[in-house]
Amino acid sequence: MVFGRGGKKRDESPVELVSWQDAPNFSITTLERPETLKRRRKTFGARAVRVRRGDKDFPVNAPCAFFAPADGVHLPVSHELTLFEDEACQRLLCYVEASQQVDGERRHVVRDGGHETIGVVRRIPPRRPFRHTWRIDQPGHPEIVGRNEWASGGPSKAQLLVTTAVRVGFNIIDSAGSENGEGRGNAARILEWWSGEDEVMRSVGSDEFRLYKDWFDRRLAFAFALIRDR
Repeated sequence: MVFGRGGKKRDESPVELVSWQDAPNFSITTLERPETLKRRRKTFGARAVRVRRGDKDFPVNAPCAFFAPADGVHLPVSHELTLFEDEACQRLLCYVEASQQVDGERRHVVRDGGHETIGVVRRIPPRRPFRHTWRIDQPGHPEIVGRNEWASGGPSKAQLLVTTAVRVGFNIIDSAGSENGEGRGNAARILEWWSGEDEVMRSVGSDEFRLYKDWFDRRLAFAFALIRDR
């Protein structure tokens, strides 16, 4: 229970599970209700993939996918690379297989709850002085390329002005999504993910994501978050 306008108490209903397919943005966090001017105390829940919902005064981070417990049994891979649709971890959503080195790349096969391949996340070795890069392969679609922000050959100048505004808004909105509520400053690398002429996703480090295309399988974005940009 929190206080609203005029000092009146406002009841807040339990945070409901949202569909993983309905995730235009997400972060990995235990923070369920961020602290705001109208809500003076933050609350926490299970570590999960969470989607921002609500308004600026009473936002919530609603879960859409849950991590398996550390002592989970009969998991296909490590609990840190496995997600479930429910908090009880009865409905397997997806998992990332152990990486394999192929032609100098580190490849991670992503599988669904039925153990069928969803796609592949590939880590491309760095070319000095630049850092490593990423690719995502989703069957039936062109390769998705993760680029450092402002990379040459990316969007036009006009598009950059628009995406700058989006990025600033994204950082302001989602900085409260970190578990300490203080954001991540400038340490996290911002990547723009492009498929041809379409920007598919934007990521801040490995914990904050905004997705733009409905055809992009959200589970592949989750997989990259599990693998982590390192």
